[in-house]
Amino acid sequence: MGKGAALSNGVVKKIILSYTYVAIWIFLSFTVIVYNKYILDRKLYGWPFPISLTMIHMTFCSSLAFLLVRVFKVVEPVSLSRNVYLTCILPIGALYSVSLWLSNSAYIYLSVSFIQMLKALMPVAVYTIGILFKKDTFNNSTMGNMMAISVGVAIAAYGEAKYDSWGVFLQLLAVLFEATRLVMIQILLTSKGISLNPITSLYYVAPSCLVFLSIPWIFVELPILRQSSSFQFDFAIFGTNSLCAFALNLAVFLLVGKTSALTMNVAGVVKDWLLIAFSWSVIKDTVTPVNLIGYGLAFLGVAYYNHKKLQALKAKEAQKKSQQADEEAGRLLTERDSNGSSDGKKGDSQA
Repeated sequence: MGKGAALSNGVVKKIILSYTYVAIWIFLSFTVIVYNKYILDRKLYGWPFPISLTMIHMTFCSSLAFLLVRVFKVVEPVSLSRNVYLTCILPIGALYSVSLWLSNSAYIYLSVSFIQMLKALMPVAVYTIGILFKKDTFNNSTMGNMMAISVGVAIAAYGEAKYDSWGVFLQLLAVLFEATRLVMIQILLTSKGISLNPITSLYYVAPSCLVFLSIPWIFVELPILRQSSSFQFDFAIFGTNSLCAFALNLAVFLLVGKTSALTMNVAGVVKDWLLIAFSWSVIKDTVTPVNLIGYGLAFLGVAYYNHKKLQALKAKEAQKKSQQADEEAGRLLTERDSNGSSDGKKGDSQA
């Protein structure tokens, strides 16, 4: 009974910790999105410079990642050759920089709620690009699921009260670049056995993002910033905003490390609904019934997609355990046969 109680307490503790990690991640992800919207929106803080904001984040995050990896040695650096860095890390850094630039730009034109609805297309983009790069196989059932998500997002877009074509284009392009980045991570890193957690990812990728972002920044935003002599760098605003962005990466590190990437996907769906509710109730963004019907359909599609992934993961895990059990049984059988053989030889020699 004592053993059962101890086991039960251990399970309860694990569940509580898992929910705590999920809650922290949702809170920080929520905070970063709303904070970015506040800074970039012309009607709020009024600093519509998405490249500059992303560069501030990358400078802050790469500096802290360097301290955690090289000075405090919280995580071990991954051994990467120059060739791997140039052919694998730099392309991922380029895709990530463009994805962040475009997604932050969308906050200038679109509401927080509508952006979350458009982001529901991420599984569609990842699956389609995965097929194009032969990292995934075409499946009629999965494609039907992807079509349902796409139709749901289209209905949500049709019902959007403050629809902006340029903002939608920017967000869809951001989804495309982010999906390509995720597939490229599989092709360029995972297939080579290179695994980067969020801290080492920042350590290697953030500096390259900074370099890539500086190119459009020089031509697009720097001339405007030079003309606006009234601007004073607000250390409190940009410092806390960057700290939240870095803390979010730490939360991802904890959440994925202690639970799974799938848990983060499911938590992301909860976060999106909370953001839509917050956007409607606090920021006073207009959310129409057609918006909700469309996003509801997309949500069901994403939920089903995550369910199928979970089932596939469980099947793979069960197959792995079965294989290990078979190997263990084979090993024990071999040992028994070998022991029986040696005992027989021993008896013959004694006779």
